[in-house]
Amino acid sequence: MPRFDRSHTDDLAEYIGRSPTPYHACAVAADRLEAAGFRLLREVDAWPSEAGGYYTVRDGSIIAWRLGGRVADGFRIFGAHTDSPTLKVKPRPDTGAAGWKQVAVEVYGGVPVQTWLDRDLGVAGRLAMRDGSEVLVHVDRPLLRVPRLAIHLDPGTNEGRAINPQSQLTPVWGLGEPREGEFLEFVAAEAGVEAGDVLGFDLFTAACDRPSYLGKDGELFAAWRLDNLLSTHAGLAAIIAAEDAPGVPVFASFNYEETGSMTYSGAQGPFLETVLRRIAGDDYPAFARAAAASEMMSADTGHAVHPGFAEKHEPGHLPLPGGGPMLKASANQRYATGAEEQAMFVRSAERAGVPWQFYVNRNDVVGGTTIGPLSATQLGVLTVDVGAPILSMHSSRELCGADDPHHLADLALGLYTHA
Repeated sequence: MPRFDRSHTDDLAEYIGRSPTPYHACAVAADRLEAAGFRLLREVDAWPSEAGGYYTVRDGSIIAWRLGGRVADGFRIFGAHTDSPTLKVKPRPDTGAAGWKQVAVEVYGGVPVQTWLDRDLGVAGRLAMRDGSEVLVHVDRPLLRVPRLAIHLDPGTNEGRAINPQSQLTPVWGLGEPREGEFLEFVAAEAGVEAGDVLGFDLFTAACDRPSYLGKDGELFAAWRLDNLLSTHAGLAAIIAAEDAPGVPVFASFNYEETGSMTYSGAQGPFLETVLRRIAGDDYPAFARAAAASEMMSADTGHAVHPGFAEKHEPGHLPLPGGGPMLKASANQRYATGAEEQAMFVRSAERAGVPWQFYVNRNDVVGGTTIGPLSATQLGVLTVDVGAPILSMHSSRELCGADDPHHLADLALGLYTHA
């Protein structure tokens, strides 16, 4: 039988279903923040200093915070990211070959392309309009498919044959000769706007599979975009619940983490620092003191031990779904964790009453990294890397423990509220 109240994971499933792109993830988060009494602030406007909940959005990234505690007591920041590896539609998408209509795409982030073959895909993203507005679109039904070559024509398919991303990863969406402008016309019609009024777009393929529980007792949870909407949703839930937190609780989820974060809205850009400095006011020494008293958790997903490839994991650190959030450590600072950071993590976990476990890469595996080292470097803030353990990271469908999303949200609230 389920060991945990699954209402949080049910809510995560709903959030994932409505958030096929970073722009949708921010819009859904904004709706939830507004319902909880938070107020949208535009970056071009003057910002209030009175107590309350606030948020601002920039290019698929969102930052929310609560004023009420003393800024001098520091910021408690829970950071995540809104993007996931997928296929992005090229600016001139209409293409085709051998009597098939196709949509030209390029790889966004570290995509294991085999997982995107023979899947029903929708399309989602944003349209930049002539009047300066932005319109979100989500064609949430099977529209595109990247067909695999039949094994009869490719006997080496089970021998790990590489897929050429230029010539063999172009989805089909119909029959006939391609026509310039046809795909944009279709997407614009789905969004209820005129294609001639669309001056730019960011469109991505979107998995159509619905999140689901699996396993004998429903102890596992499968979905697209667990990396990293699991963490984004956890931070969102925690900032809404953190009504009496000391200092200034902050939730930040960035776009473009999967491509290196080097954008004006990414973790390596000035967005978070700009917001924190505005919260602190015009006095830079006051901001510097607040930063020195601050703590940050960089929350991403991490690798659960794979039962078929256990030798790929560090043998002394084998995290499992259901074991609670992972403290991610790296001697070479691929993760921003040391002794002080570990102590901060443990205080938060004890406050939250959640189990936890370690994650460390094998010495002969470089592994990935996160926004943690970037944000720590940008801000000079004590930062620890954490995350829920998952399998099939970056796949078109990932797997975690059904209880782990709730554990991570509780950990985030523990960060906001521990003494």
